[in-house]
Amino acid sequence: MKAVVYKEPFSVAVENVPDPQILHPNDAIVRITSSCICGSDLHMYEGRTAAEPGIVFGHENMGVIEEVGPAVKDRKVGDRVVMPFNVACGFCKNCLGGYTGFCTTVNPGFAGGAYGYVAMGPWVGGQAEYLQVPFADFNCLSLPAGTEHEADFSLLADIFPTGYHGAELAGVRPGESVAVFGAGPVGLMAAYSSLIRGAAEVYVVDHVGERLAKAEEIGGIPINYDEGDPVQQIKDRRGTGVDKGIDAVGYQATKAGSSAVGGEQDEVPNIVLNQLIDLVNPTGALGIPGLYVPSDPGGVDENASRGALSINFGRLFEKGLSLGTGQCNVKQYNSYLRDMIISGRAAPSFVVSHEIPLDDAPEAYTKFDRREDGYTKVILHP
Repeated sequence: MKAVVYKEPFSVAVENVPDPQILHPNDAIVRITSSCICGSDLHMYEGRTAAEPGIVFGHENMGVIEEVGPAVKDRKVGDRVVMPFNVACGFCKNCLGGYTGFCTTVNPGFAGGAYGYVAMGPWVGGQAEYLQVPFADFNCLSLPAGTEHEADFSLLADIFPTGYHGAELAGVRPGESVAVFGAGPVGLMAAYSSLIRGAAEVYVVDHVGERLAKAEEIGGIPINYDEGDPVQQIKDRRGTGVDKGIDAVGYQATKAGSSAVGGEQDEVPNIVLNQLIDLVNPTGALGIPGLYVPSDPGGVDENASRGALSINFGRLFEKGLSLGTGQCNVKQYNSYLRDMIISGRAAPSFVVSHEIPLDDAPEAYTKFDRREDGYTKVILHP
């Protein structure tokens, strides 16, 4: 089959790789109809992880089941499904507790597994024609047959639940004020989810014009950090801070005046965390779905290279702020968000800027990484 293969930093290629097979009775083979490029893929693409050449990318996958193992009971050939990016067993202690992002079965020695991602187990990615899905009854979310809502449903694999997870980590409630730092796909989904949950005001901080325009379209209040300290901009508007804050940026946060593409010299890995600590009112909460890593080959200094960041913890303690972190447990949210899409209560595909053939993936990675031509969210169609 054809698949997107990592070659070296800033280079991927569409190559022929072995077809997936049923290796366990609980497996299914899914013919991929949509697979998204994620901002997390860019960390590997840019050489900012320990990813080795040859890895097949793609953890945001949906399609139609082509084959099932003999132990698969609730899913059948022909079912339209979307898979959480978390590969999970469904029966370990963490999965039983709802923490499927921290499954202890699928990636021995580490709590958590994912398709096509470095250090997240042996699972081949789905930016390809077909995908092996383990524990298929648990990992395949059923969708209505046909092609309706294809782009919306594809976002159930990761960014819609992850954005909602950010709002959940921050405990966003009706009537509250929220600041979301980062207006990439996850940040826009966090803002959208905060609004769905009833937030009265949602400020969205970024400096890329297309992203800020998208935030405003859905009812967010855009804040361009190139125009001044975003904390002060928000406080000037409100006369105070906000109830809740969400970091949808992570360790590649940049300072004012950086280019849209950014660069290591522009990065300040702790800047968003400290800005949120300053901005959120006493007894408020921070949700941090943005990615932070224990090692960063491209770190701006020795501490950043080992994931050790300096944050104003004394200020956080003094204000009595609570803090939630960690990757999304997609299974906690995806069926409810699916039903919101079906009912017309949610349409997350507003973030999708490009839908292209799988063969065009190398060019799409280049443009997405450089934020060219309004590239916000790209869906690949094998």
